[in-house]
Amino acid sequence: MAWLVLLAALLPCGIAYAQGGPPFFTTDPGTPGNGNWEINVGTMASKQGDTRTYQLPQLDVNYGLGEQLQLTVEVPYVVQSTPGPQHQHGWGNALIGAKWHFLAIPEGGWQVSTFPQVETAGTESARRAGLASEGPRLLLPLEVARRVGAVNVNLEAGYFVPRNGAHERFVGLAVGQQLDPRLEVDAEVFADRVSGQPTDVILDAGLRYRFHPAFVLMCMAGRSVNGSIAPHSEFTGYLGLQILLSDYGRSLSREGP
Repeated sequence: MAWLVLLAALLPCGIAYAQGGPPFFTTDPGTPGNGNWEINVGTMASKQGDTRTYQLPQLDVNYGLGEQLQLTVEVPYVVQSTPGPQHQHGWGNALIGAKWHFLAIPEGGWQVSTFPQVETAGTESARRAGLASEGPRLLLPLEVARRVGAVNVNLEAGYFVPRNGAHERFVGLAVGQQLDPRLEVDAEVFADRVSGQPTDVILDAGLRYRFHPAFVLMCMAGRSVNGSIAPHSEFTGYLGLQILLSDYGRSLSREGP
């Protein structure tokens, strides 16, 4: 199979923690809820051969418009290090979109959403430096989640439809568990294929720790499992903070499982 994304974001039933999304590659069907904000501020690092790439920061801002809709803007500032004295840096491609959570069966039942997004074109200087792609591209994914026994399972599949830039397709599966009301442990397998490049399959694991009603610490680390194929990710990692707020700036209190 030329493309695959098996991802992870395990969460509790109900609305406790987000399933997919930062620090992972997969997206879950859930939304923040009407008038609520979910703001993810993080750092993502990856290593491919002699090239090290950092997103410093990766900004992901989400707002709940009703209980079933989520508006999203995501943009990274990319720093790339290669052998030699010079480093490249600049804004990468932004994603702007809306998630529609159109099926939600309570008590661990099926959760289904679609999350169309537009990936903007990178600037000429960012494209020249290899920090962004040509774009724009339309992302058309589908997210499905369900509790299976003691764990939660996510499935996501999607395709980038380019006006300019590369075709890309992916599919994902994610599993995980809430160990206590504060701590969620996740595992992820991720793979995608960009036109003209081999598929990169990444295995990673991470956690979310809620140390305050409005703040969640997030981390993830992993690497490619198909190391004989180049280019591949010798390391990928994420460290960040999730901020949960109501429409009036109050901390968003979510119940545990």
